[in-house]
Amino acid sequence: MKADSIEISRDEQHNRWLIRIKIGEEVIRRHSNESKNADQDTLRTAAAKTALDEGYTIDPSDIVFA
Repeated sequence: MKADSIEISRDEQHNRWLIRIKIGEEVIRRHSNESKNADQDTLRTAAAKTALDEGYTIDPSDIVFA
């Protein structure tokens, strides 16, 4: 199944990256342990892997940073 989009943002409260996978009206939230200074390519790869682990595919152009 294809995810509609993925949003990546920094969750300072938990000191982690937050990955939000959006499928229709459903949103799956997962944290990533990537470094605070991780580059966008690393975060995109982590987000795509997280989506795949949840059973979703994603077009890399649908990954956005908030």
